[in-house]
Amino acid sequence: MENFLFQATVFLGAAVIAVPIAARFGLGSVLGYLLAGLIIGPGLGLVANTEDIQHFAEFGVVMMLFLIGLELEPRALWDMRHRLIGLGGLQIAITTGLVMAASIAFGLPWQTSLAIGMILALSSTAIVLQTLSEKGLMQTAGGRSTFSVLLTQDIAVIPMLIAMPLLAVGPMVALSPDGSIQRAAEEHGHHSMSLVEGLPGWGVALVTLGVVAAIILAGVYGARPLFRFIHSAKLPEMFTAIALLIVVGIGFLMMLVGLSPALGTFLAGVVLANSEFRHELESDIEPFKGLLLGLFFITVGAGINVTALMREPILILSLALGVIALKGAVLYGLGKAFGLRGRDQWLFTLGLAQAGEFGFVLISFALQQAVLDQRLGQTLLLVVALSMLITPLLFILYEWLSKRIVERTDEEPEPDDIDARGPVIIAGIGRFGQVVNRLVQSAGFQSVVLDHNMQTIQLMRRFGYKGFFGDPTRPELLHAAGIESARVLVAALDDPKSNLKLVSYARRVRPDLHIVARARDRTHVYKLYQAGANDIVREMFDSSLRAGRYVLENIGMSEYEAAVAQETFYHHDRETVRELAALWDPTIPASENTAYIERAKALEKDLETALFTALESSSKENTAA
Repeated sequence: MENFLFQATVFLGAAVIAVPIAARFGLGSVLGYLLAGLIIGPGLGLVANTEDIQHFAEFGVVMMLFLIGLELEPRALWDMRHRLIGLGGLQIAITTGLVMAASIAFGLPWQTSLAIGMILALSSTAIVLQTLSEKGLMQTAGGRSTFSVLLTQDIAVIPMLIAMPLLAVGPMVALSPDGSIQRAAEEHGHHSMSLVEGLPGWGVALVTLGVVAAIILAGVYGARPLFRFIHSAKLPEMFTAIALLIVVGIGFLMMLVGLSPALGTFLAGVVLANSEFRHELESDIEPFKGLLLGLFFITVGAGINVTALMREPILILSLALGVIALKGAVLYGLGKAFGLRGRDQWLFTLGLAQAGEFGFVLISFALQQAVLDQRLGQTLLLVVALSMLITPLLFILYEWLSKRIVERTDEEPEPDDIDARGPVIIAGIGRFGQVVNRLVQSAGFQSVVLDHNMQTIQLMRRFGYKGFFGDPTRPELLHAAGIESARVLVAALDDPKSNLKLVSYARRVRPDLHIVARARDRTHVYKLYQAGANDIVREMFDSSLRAGRYVLENIGMSEYEAAVAQETFYHHDRETVRELAALWDPTIPASENTAYIERAKALEKDLETALFTALESSSKENTAA
């Protein structure tokens, strides 16, 4: 018990110290966990055997795939089939083939070379998906393609495990907990639980299909009654218990038939994606997933055999970098072939260039089946671990590249020739600009619409609205649209920096032009005021104000009183923003600008007084009426 508490204290203490430091320096939590493992393992020697802990921590990966499955409806998964089979399948096949060819060139048997190719073709689901989620990149084109390949790789582990015994080239061996190799014949008295052990091939297939079908049927027909039964107990902890039971139980069931627990829980998540209890499951599983994933990364760092690495540092580092370079080249070519460009292509390339945690599983199994010898197995373990350790640095490289990549491609069309003029120029026709444009044109006024998104312009044209493709921040485009004679410019671009650039230029060339600008937040409002905008509309302000009015109407105010409160707040906020804009200093954080803070507090008290006065006045008017 004392040893367990000591180990728990060491792991948690290392995480609490290392991860915030890594995050503060912009390195990400994953690198922080890996560094924490290196420090407490090879560095200070506080933990020795991490194998048992790593098996436990791998359930973080299982839980992560369950949560991802909850976000994917079966229809969405079907829509991904081309990327799963095409992009993911090609990545595995090409990488395996190239690594196999390189291994044969170094004199290894083809069986061993094929095994190495399969091991290194896989990438780290845990590190990549965690980093994509942290950085908000999952919903980008590059993020979705990356996820498709990772999902294909996880599925491909199953046939790889099936094929591995067929590649044996020597007597069977096994990997002991300390990383050394012993003959499997020396292992006695241990038999894993299995539902398929001793069955013929057709029997294994039937049992496996039966288990998968049982999971799907239980999710479709049994989940709702079960959740309603748990809900009737009115005990929140029971939802946590059932969520953990689903993940652990399905994982165990899949292991009994020799399948990946992560694949089984992902399938269960997809089945439950349409359930009304989906969000409850997500909130219950999320804390365990985060903690176990962190523990998994720490064990990867702690498990690196620094002694073996120091014996041949140049060789192992060269092999790790070579694997990253080769996989990167394959991924870059496939990304280009499947239509990825710019940042998305680099995210796809650098995000998947490492080897993955399933490589540890395949290496261990390959050693047991005598596909790999002892020295080669130890070298591969180090290469996989080192490539995973380098992965966070690849994401830092991606961020550096993405800031310098111009999103235009050679295939991007030239800006349109603008053959229309009008009193109103609307720059940006997204959700914000569309409403403005419809109102202006419905009122009988001519508008000239500019946007740099060709798909948006084409969609407008299909609905009968005329628009011109081009970058509205380019001076020549603005002059072609008639900025010299226009009466109003609406700056409604999605990017705040582009919007600010547009307003600054328009004010410089047309001091008399009335500029209506879209703002992201209050800080952006201040910048736009300084740039010369006349009327500034915060994206969420009016909708939030209307929502607040609905709240007032439903907690006791009459519709008239709520309308008075809304109108008073609106006018007071406009005056407040104008006054605070004069005190705002971009070189000083708002939290340290004393004059700004004091005036903001005073204006907030004025608002309370103004609302009280307005409501009192409205009440007297109603009484008199």
